[in-house]
Amino acid sequence: MEEKFKQQPANCIKVVLFGPESTGKTTLSRQLARYYNSVWVPEYAREYLQNKWNNERKTCEPSDLLPIAKGQMSLENELSKKTDSVLICDTDLLETKVYSEAYYLGSCDPILEKYALLNTYDLYFLTYIDTPWEPDDLRDKPNERERMFKAFEQELIKQKRPYVILKGDKKERLQMAVKHIDKLLNK
Repeated sequence: MEEKFKQQPANCIKVVLFGPESTGKTTLSRQLARYYNSVWVPEYAREYLQNKWNNERKTCEPSDLLPIAKGQMSLENELSKKTDSVLICDTDLLETKVYSEAYYLGSCDPILEKYALLNTYDLYFLTYIDTPWEPDDLRDKPNERERMFKAFEQELIKQKRPYVILKGDKKERLQMAVKHIDKLLNK
């Protein structure tokens, strides 16, 4: 069972877009994948939770987090086989852990926490809250972005993960991300 949460070895650099909702992670993931002629791992939770909302009119609950984590890792492991340069991950299990702790009274399923801490990436791009809020069926905390940004940054610091904060418009963020990915590719 737990094997499904484990990151498989890959022959590529892995970067994660990380941060609060509606801060441009998906847009930048797509841009970076195009720029590097590579693949990006979409956020599995979006499809999973949108289907739940459409069918049941229910939002995310703690019982959804392990299926989301399993789906995310399945996507990542599958797509990591399709590139030998850079894999752009729209999210990771560490982000799911942060949301779990922020939304569900500080708790996180032990399996989710274990693999959120075990799975590794070469670099995190922490997206700042200077982008306009875009509402949708799943985004529910427009006034919580500053608090959530701090929670995401604190987790990266606590876990000693390499990260860069991305601010500015889409062009500025893309340029900064490319600069840092190029450094990794040239090592």
